[in-house]
Amino acid sequence: MSVFLWSALSLAGQGREKTAANYKVEKPPNILLIMADDMGFSDIGCYGSEIHTPHIDQLAREGIRFTRMYNNAWCSPSRASLLTGLYPQQAGLGVLAGPKPGPEGPYQGYLNRDCVTLAEVLKQAGYRTALSGKWHLGEYKPNWPADRGFDHYFGLISGAANYFDITQTKDSGVVRYMALDDQPYTPPKEDFYMTDAITDHAVKMLQDQMSRDAPFFLYVAYTAPHWPLQALPEDIAKYKDQYDTGWDSLRVRRFNKQIRLGILDKNTKLSPRDPESEAWDGLPDVRKKEMSEKMAVYAAQIDRMDQGIGRILDLLNSTGKKDNTIVIFLSDNGACAETGIWGFDRRNNGLPPGGVDSYMSYGQSWANAGNTPFRFFKKWLHEGGIATPLIIKWPAQIAGKRAGKIVDQVAHLTDLMPTLCELSGAGYPGQFNGRTILPMEGQSLAPLIASGQVISHKPIYWSLNGHKAILMGNYKLEAVSDKAPWELYDLKKDRSELHDLAKTNPRKVKMMSGMWEQWADRVGVYKGRHGKQGE
Repeated sequence: MSVFLWSALSLAGQGREKTAANYKVEKPPNILLIMADDMGFSDIGCYGSEIHTPHIDQLAREGIRFTRMYNNAWCSPSRASLLTGLYPQQAGLGVLAGPKPGPEGPYQGYLNRDCVTLAEVLKQAGYRTALSGKWHLGEYKPNWPADRGFDHYFGLISGAANYFDITQTKDSGVVRYMALDDQPYTPPKEDFYMTDAITDHAVKMLQDQMSRDAPFFLYVAYTAPHWPLQALPEDIAKYKDQYDTGWDSLRVRRFNKQIRLGILDKNTKLSPRDPESEAWDGLPDVRKKEMSEKMAVYAAQIDRMDQGIGRILDLLNSTGKKDNTIVIFLSDNGACAETGIWGFDRRNNGLPPGGVDSYMSYGQSWANAGNTPFRFFKKWLHEGGIATPLIIKWPAQIAGKRAGKIVDQVAHLTDLMPTLCELSGAGYPGQFNGRTILPMEGQSLAPLIASGQVISHKPIYWSLNGHKAILMGNYKLEAVSDKAPWELYDLKKDRSELHDLAKTNPRKVKMMSGMWEQWADRVGVYKGRHGKQGE
């Protein structure tokens, strides 16, 4: 193990005054961070899926897989925590980034100046920084990636967009737009596909780093598999008729594979089909065909993303930088159930899903399968909304018998900032550009990455659109609004959240709910334009 890592581990958790700036760094690792968009817990092969994801699966074989990694259940709040190490309200993104600025505060809709991004921190430590893909942390300047520490940027400033032609994307009258570095960019309408474009620019950014001595931080933020359902014909063809057996049988197959792989404990129970969804066998044939086609396009979107990841990794492997590059893969929230069990068709033009002139989602029932074995979806704080795959590969530290291991370490998006500061030797600042910066909320995973040491995690908190939750040890307390009753689950015995213990354990409910209220006051959950949630 390198000198810097031993030094870093000896100081882990000792507070802000002993930042990574105190460590002796021999050769800082490169960092490749890859995020999928709206991808469910079971949607890649190494977490139970039938979708062809050989390159992501290879990452899992050569690295470590987490079974208890958590996001924030929604796009912008998750991305804010990922890049700042703070809870989203602290960074100004307790809501989605919007086309217009909100009043300053926890729900302003863009990154505030009380936080620093990973790019800003790593850049101060001598890293070259680049982002290819989705931003969604501030839709107007000066809140673009180039304003927040990225040397180079290509991608979608806003949220979801047409994969083939962004000029055909409209949401509440707002046309989505892209940027190249610090300038607006409109891609060509011919031979353009968003997922491939993100990969192409990531490859160019990586090639640019190869001739430099400085370490690099490359963040690749795919829009796949977020709706609209649009994919290349050759990818869709791979999954033709594959989903004709429906979501009920798919959930069982994925669940059984998860048990075999060790992603789930053998005593885990598969949650019942979502109560708003219908049994597949009872559907008319025309509906089965429609829904099977939708899921085939969704699978094709993930397949194309995996192909792109393969291209990036092939370049990395060919340059001799593979061993000292930390590769991280995860998703921003659970599978998306927006617009009900059949999904939407905003064009309603009779075309099948997949092409430039279609604009569809796959619906709640397939999302239920995507989040196998859990209940609920994106925007919910049950496991189906916040559980994400997390794969970390670093050949210089994770090799031999440790490669391919599955760990049940609890982790959250806020942990990535302290982890990467520690492993890179970058110092997290108390002041930045003349402003006091909030201290990190997360907990470094360096001991686990370096030596396999599973660490006890401090409580993790959530607040989103009136939903609220706290995870402390094996117990998770959650409610769907301020006025809804608390639910309590023992995730060690009941990961699928099927047995509510709130009535039988009122003391734990009282203790944990009190902790949540203290946290909510501290991070500003009740401040700003929304007022007290649930009202």
